[in-house]
Parts: sequence; structure tokens; C-alpha cells
Amino acid sequence: MSHFGFSDFLQHVADNPMALSILLLLLLMSILSWYLIITKLLKLWFVHLQARRFQHFFNTVMVLEELIQWLTTHKARDPFSRLALQGVIAAAHHADVVTKQVGTICTQSEFITRAMRRTMNEEREKLNSGLSILASISSTAPFVGLLGTVMGIYGALMSISSQGNATLETVAAPVGEALIMTAVGLTVAIPAVLGYNALIRGNRNLFNELDGFAHDLYAYLNTGVKIDTTQLSALSIEKTTVQTNINEQTDGQTPSNNIVNTENMTINQENSH
Repeated sequence: MSHFGFSDFLQHVADNPMALSILLLLLLMSILSWYLIITKLLKLWFVHLQARRFQHFFNTVMVLEELIQWLTTHKARDPFSRLALQGVIAAAHHADVVTKQVGTICTQSEFITRAMRRTMNEEREKLNSGLSILASISSTAPFVGLLGTVMGIYGALMSISSQGNATLETVAAPVGEALIMTAVGLTVAIPAVLGYNALIRGNRNLFNELDGFAHDLYAYLNTGVKIDTTQLSALSIEKTTVQTNINEQTDGQTPSNNIVNTENMTINQENSH
């Protein structure tokens, strides 16, 4: 009884140029997908770490000049600091143009909006770069493995037709090659799919945070006052409390008004008699 092991598979693939090219292609796709997954996840983690640090600094900034000084002395390493840098540059450029009175210009808010929108698009392109390759690998690797399966089955049929009998020795190697090619294709595709979904979800969360930060930065650069969420919450609670007190006072005055109206009706009846 003959056994078909992995060494026999490699030997059979080495003797078959078509099978060897398919296996090398799958190996290349696997290396490329793992490289993209690891590097992109590390980059996403680093961006989140740097963004948290800059957001913490931004929340502690008291005046705009302090933010400008930090941006001029530190290198922008994350999308949040680069967005703030471009917003500050746009505001300074608008002030310079207004001083020189060069033709018809846009407002400061339009300058800042254009600069921030352009920066956000650039950051989105940076983070999404390479994901199309990962998506292509995840979708095509199973079909490449299927191609190896078809070639293996074809080799088995050719062996049977050339020898005239279908023995285990003539069929085992091509069929084993076909099954292993299918498994290799799935092994390449599954990590690529999982990595692609994880990166897409991480990028989406980062973009949502960046969009919220862009609104706060826009208001800060145009007004010089940051949006304090704690103050907004306190104002909301105070407004709710005041409204509740007004409603309670209104409800408390209703019975007294009814008593006054009843007394007036009684007096009118006595006068009529």
C-alpha cells in the first residue's frame, strides 16, 4: 500500500511546471497578505496611540497660541495633529492675504474648511492604501487553488488514459495534489478576509473620531473658544432643571386659580339674588 505524503506532493509539484507556478503564486499571495495585515495593524495601533496623546494635549490647551507653538515645535505624526497643523496654516494664510488685500478672497471659515477637507481625504487615502490588494487576495486565492485542483484532476485523468487502468498508484498523486491545492487556496484567503475586515473596521472608527475632532477644531480656529462638552452637559442639565421647576410651579398654581374662579362665581350669584 503506497502512502502519499507532503514530500511526495512537493516532488510531484516540482515535476509539474503548471502546478509549481500555481503553488508559488499562492505562496506569494500569502506572504503579501500577511505583510499587509501585520504592517497595517501596527500602523493603525501607532496612529491610535499618537492620536490619543494629541487629543489629550488639545483638551488641555487654554489659548490658541499654545496650540500653534506646539505644532511648530513638534512633528505631526498622526492624522489629528496633521489636521490641526493644516487648519492653523490655512487660518494664518487667510490673515496674510487679508493683510496684503490681494483681490477677492474667501472667508476664513472657507479657507479652513477647504484645508481640513483636503487633509482628511489625504489621511483616508493613506490609511486605506493596500487594502484593495488585500481584498483582491481574499477573493482570488480560492479560485487560484481551484485552478490547481482542476489541473490535478486533469493530470489524474491523463495518467489513467496513458496507462489504461485506474490503480491507486496512478490516481493518488494527482488527486492528492488537487486536494492540497484547494486547502492552500483557502489557507491564503481566510486570513486575508479576516484581516481586511478588521482593518476596515479600525479605519472606520478612526475616521469617525477624526470627523468629530475636525468639528471641534473648526469651531476653535474660527472663534478661539473650544467646545467644552462638560459645560454643554452642565447647561443641558441646568436647562432641564429649570424647565422642571417651571412646570411644577405651573401645576401648583392651577388649583389656586380654580379656587379664585369659584369664589368669583359665588359672589356674582349672591349679587344677582
